[in-house]
Amino acid sequence: MQELTLALDWTPNINHIGFFVAQSKGFYHDNDLQVRILDPSSDDYALTPAKKVEIGLANLALCPTESVISYRTKEKPFDLIGIATIFQKDLSAIAVRADKSINSPKDLDHEDKIVQQMIQNDGGKGEILIDYPAKLGIWETLSKGTFDATWIFMNWEGIEAEKLDTQLRYFAMHDFDIPYSYSPLIAASESEINERESDFRSFIAATRKGFNYCQENPEEAVSLLQPFVPEKDQKINLNKALKLSITAFGKKADWGLMNEKNVEKFLNWIYDQKLESKQLKVSELITNQLLK
Repeated sequence: MQELTLALDWTPNINHIGFFVAQSKGFYHDNDLQVRILDPSSDDYALTPAKKVEIGLANLALCPTESVISYRTKEKPFDLIGIATIFQKDLSAIAVRADKSINSPKDLDHEDKIVQQMIQNDGGKGEILIDYPAKLGIWETLSKGTFDATWIFMNWEGIEAEKLDTQLRYFAMHDFDIPYSYSPLIAASESEINERESDFRSFIAATRKGFNYCQENPEEAVSLLQPFVPEKDQKINLNKALKLSITAFGKKADWGLMNEKNVEKFLNWIYDQKLESKQLKVSELITNQLLK
């Protein structure tokens, strides 16, 4: 059995369901893999998933495309690369409290520069106060009124919000001409992939089977995820969350595939907005080779 460690980007939620299904149904075991799943609550997000890969605490990380760009362009670059995506379309949005006078992004005058540009595209100045509370407490700061807006996943916090007294409005990136890329990506070190290609390929095959199983057996899949969901999130309607998520999984045969043109469009937008100056190739950010 070959060991691999996956660092999640958040406490177990609907975005991760395919991993837990693959583990519970023995799909990883069938591929001669022993997969350990790291929950960020164990260290209160002291280290990001990508950082855990960089320093050798994990082999795989869940992170947005911007994280891959960041690691490729820092002073001492790290060869992080996306090898599959969970969703074929963006399920995130900016959530704002409806009891505030925020009817569009320009009224906000948080990823920071992207949201700032979204505000400017809507006619605002982009003058906003950005704060970063404890990672696992971001949603609570909005629901309790500490902050006015936060970036959420509609298929998780959006579902949770339906059970709260707090009324919210949502602003999606694509509605304001922001060509947002894939999130979350499954990412790993390119050099380690080259050394252990068979293991990573087996991981992707088993993971694809796990996510596809969710589409075929949604009720069972939800029951397999339920025990891992934190107590504070146990009231979220997992069936409804999975139903919304499945719309973004894409065709079963195409699960995980990343469209190079979409990534290139996002990368060019970042250059146009002067958010990054170091020139990168799309092939340095993503690869679909392990999906074939």
